[in-house]
Amino acid sequence: MFQITTQTVQIVSVIISILSFMAAIWLYRWVKALPAPNKCVLEIGEYIRQGANTFLKREYLVLTRFTVIAAVLILVFLPKPIWSGNGVTDNIWMSIAYISGTILSALAGKIGIHVATIANIKTANASRSGVKPSFMAGFRGGAVIGMSVVGVSLLGVTLIFILTGDTGAILGFSFGASSLALFAKTGGGIFTKTADISADLVGKVEFGLEEDDPRNPAVIADNVGDNVGDIAGMGADLFDSNVASMSAALVIATSLGGLLSQNVAMVFAYAALGLLSSIIGIATAKIGEGGSPGKALNSSTYVTTATFIVLTSLATWIFGFEWRIWGATFVGLVVGVAIGFSTNFFTEDTSPPVRAVASASKSGSAFTILSGLSYGLLSTAPALIGIATTALIAYNICAPLGPGYGMFGIAMSALGMLSIVGMIMSNDAFGPIVDNARGLAVMGGLGEEAVGVTDRLDSAGNTVKAVTKGFSISAAGLTVISLLGAFMSEVNVVAAKLNIPSISNFDIMKPTVFFGLIIGVAVPAVFSAMLMLGVDKNAQKMIKEIHRQFNDIPDLKEGKKNIKPDYERCIEISTNAAIKELIPAGTIAILATIAVGFIGGVEAIGGFLTGNIASGLLLALLMSNSGGLWDNSKKYIESGHFGGKGSPAHKATVIGDTVGDPFKDTAGPSVNTQITVVSLVSSMMSTLFLIYSIF
Repeated sequence: MFQITTQTVQIVSVIISILSFMAAIWLYRWVKALPAPNKCVLEIGEYIRQGANTFLKREYLVLTRFTVIAAVLILVFLPKPIWSGNGVTDNIWMSIAYISGTILSALAGKIGIHVATIANIKTANASRSGVKPSFMAGFRGGAVIGMSVVGVSLLGVTLIFILTGDTGAILGFSFGASSLALFAKTGGGIFTKTADISADLVGKVEFGLEEDDPRNPAVIADNVGDNVGDIAGMGADLFDSNVASMSAALVIATSLGGLLSQNVAMVFAYAALGLLSSIIGIATAKIGEGGSPGKALNSSTYVTTATFIVLTSLATWIFGFEWRIWGATFVGLVVGVAIGFSTNFFTEDTSPPVRAVASASKSGSAFTILSGLSYGLLSTAPALIGIATTALIAYNICAPLGPGYGMFGIAMSALGMLSIVGMIMSNDAFGPIVDNARGLAVMGGLGEEAVGVTDRLDSAGNTVKAVTKGFSISAAGLTVISLLGAFMSEVNVVAAKLNIPSISNFDIMKPTVFFGLIIGVAVPAVFSAMLMLGVDKNAQKMIKEIHRQFNDIPDLKEGKKNIKPDYERCIEISTNAAIKELIPAGTIAILATIAVGFIGGVEAIGGFLTGNIASGLLLALLMSNSGGLWDNSKKYIESGHFGGKGSPAHKATVIGDTVGDPFKDTAGPSVNTQITVVSLVSSMMSTLFLIYSIF
């Protein structure tokens, strides 16, 4: 047994982060070196790249203004008002950390767009050579994003902790990452689903066009949306989740034993070993020429999981870490994989629920919606039970170590669930890359065989996207439970200084706690409604534009040579829609948190966070799983079942898919980020809520 210092572990974390960047650079060069001989594919790919970058530029300009305003408010008010006489150093560091979090989160999105818009072209061209080369192009493109995003998150948290040694600054960094992720996911989700719904309803249902038919004016906007929503938005989202889980664990670890305790060392050690495990898992990814893309993705995840278990066991044994804390981490990891299996059961394209919804669609779209929503509700039970069980087991494993260790156990279980986030992000990015590749294969005229290859990859990508969404939502659930513990820790530190009784629990029989609880339940529902209404309103505008082009551009419907739709106009509609709807929903969630805190104080915030977590997790899982289920029901019929393409059942599932689109790609994944954001706002403002409140 060897003693290892916190400083040594932090240095190792920096080294492993750099190693992940080196792996990302190698993978990037490998993908970029692949041939791309088809000029039509290159031309369409450039359309997509330009559209994605134009949107990202406009989005980041809006978010820069928000960041500046928020940074000034943090500087003036947090953690304490600058006129309170306690100096301004903490306020300055928190403001700097917040800005750093937003910059790195934005960088995660930018890296994702850059890599994905190269990998989609390479994957499409490789599809002419078979499944194996096409899969490797898409997977390694996704792996570049996974390695970069997780490496940046680990490096950012480590450097902020080394430079400041202040948990308040860590929370500020996490809030920067979370707030930008919230708005990026919101904006990207509205963009992509405005285009996707419009393209499907007019192209498929009205005119019977194939998916990604180049005659459809919204088809390029749809492919741009895959990048700004599922790549840039999800990149920022998983960056935020990873940072938030580390932040919560570090806040509690510091409160238990100080900045240089073994608990802090464990947090950094396990996070670094998780990234190392993902590097190893990615290196083992392979597929035979006739192999299953889904099995190849799953096998890499299993290798990563097993590697993490072995490495953390060795580290715990060699360095004398507490085995109970390792046990809590292990429980989080195992349950995370189990939740992935349950999500896979409800959303995989050949699963019984998907086939049942496809069969029900023979009777019309009403039955598509009813059955899909019902299975979506059923699918929430395994994940919610898993989250609750993990929290219960992790708490009880670590509680005997002393006061506060129960919540630390929950925080470490969340860290364990997110320990393989490098692999999760790689799998998640694979989905939109191969989705784009399919569109490029169709529009570039690469032939039926190439389209068939990309169809197989796209189906696997849809399933893995549903699994990673369920995984990230569940991990966010555990993270925000631990953030609730971090909130209590922050409150109690201040309470001790002011000789105010500390908080050990939140009694829902107290009126202030119950008040917060009910408001907290309502916020995710209002937030989701605002996002989906934004998609609804703007998709109607897009549909009018598509009809206008089909009516006004001669020979467009017939697909005559050299007749092209005005793709740019549809991209502009999606961009304007997303920019307009970007800020309001997230701002309302933050303002509701602040209002509850100043009305009812810290006890009301405890109730608010509890209600927000419970309601938010239910809605996020329901919408994510229902959306994935409807999408794959459509693809199941398109593969030739129940009448195949163009049949009444197919048209019904297209309608189901259009309902599911804003469920799974706009509101669902944004809700879990909203939960994280309000939890971090509560922790950052805990001092103000403790001192200034009406009741």
